[in-house]
Amino acid sequence: MTLLVENYSASDSERRVNHLICLGKMSAEGEIVKLVSSDQETFEVERGVATISNLVSHVLEDVGEDEKLIPIPNVEARILAKVIEYCRYHHQLQTNPQADEDVEKWDKEFVRVDKPTLFSLILAANYLDIQALLDLTCKTIADMIKGKSAEQIRSEFGIENDFTPEEEEEIKRENAWVEER
Repeated sequence: MTLLVENYSASDSERRVNHLICLGKMSAEGEIVKLVSSDQETFEVERGVATISNLVSHVLEDVGEDEKLIPIPNVEARILAKVIEYCRYHHQLQTNPQADEDVEKWDKEFVRVDKPTLFSLILAANYLDIQALLDLTCKTIADMIKGKSAEQIRSEFGIENDFTPEEEEEIKRENAWVEER
């Protein structure tokens, strides 16, 4: 029997995993893998959860069964904690299925974060090769810009307009078909 205890210190939009205690005999699925963030925080994660990441899965295949400490140099601890939260939730759906509406509701709440965190989640999902998380976070950005003008998008994301008026006019002419929709 495996007993998992998670201790969260939660803010409204972010949960940090502080400890994971595993007791009892563990199968390969329940083995613990240690992920080390870019800021050197170590996260103990069940193998089945960790291997939702194709990167982690390939690293474990390449280094063999003895190595359980995996550096994740491109992801800081607060973002890695969110990624692990996502992976745990979606991993448990394999044994405890939920209605699609409930999963969609959970996913929607999961990405209800500030823009810098959302962009960091996109980068982490891409680096860790977690396609479902990448799709979810990119769709969230797409929904934010849907139906907005270039100027509104620039304003929303703090993007400086570095086009000359002539370049802008040329782009509008080349893409006139977009306005016809």
